[in-house]
Amino acid sequence: MNDWSARDIQAYEYVPLGPFLGKNFGTTISPWIVTLDALECARVPAPMQDPIPAEYLVDKKASNDAYDIQLDVILKPKGSDECSISRSNLKYLYWTFKQQLAHHTVNGCNMRTGDLLATGTISGPTKESLGSLLEMSWNGSEPLNVQGKSRTFLEDGDELILKGYWSNGSKRIGFGISSGVVLPAI
Repeated sequence: MNDWSARDIQAYEYVPLGPFLGKNFGTTISPWIVTLDALECARVPAPMQDPIPAEYLVDKKASNDAYDIQLDVILKPKGSDECSISRSNLKYLYWTFKQQLAHHTVNGCNMRTGDLLATGTISGPTKESLGSLLEMSWNGSEPLNVQGKSRTFLEDGDELILKGYWSNGSKRIGFGISSGVVLPAI
């Protein structure tokens, strides 16, 4: 799932609103929804959390609450070939699914069967595993070289392709491809 972010608008809105219009203009979902039951084989220990979360979010028993899902982000500029811009993994997600659900509902917000939640940007520990162009370009101060062109943001005509899968070498669980093209505003 890609909940597209207009990071330029989002940066403008951070104070005093927080993300608002920068997050509400588009969502792309892959054709496959994979249940957590099907991902039992992909479970791994969650990363250490520092700072320690609020008490209601702390899981007091050791468990494998993260998922080893490879995530690939590919940019295809208009009229150009595809270019891999990030390789990350869901196991780097700071908040576990259980924590996200607990936090979402702690103030009384209900959830129903079939509701879909997204995790937000998933970034890993290296520059190659950062999850957004804003992060990869260090807030625009270090543009990326994409096929010989300097880039800090997506541009009209760009196609962004997301792929996610788990594999142990002999078995593979895939999520299908999620892609979208940035169209001009007018």
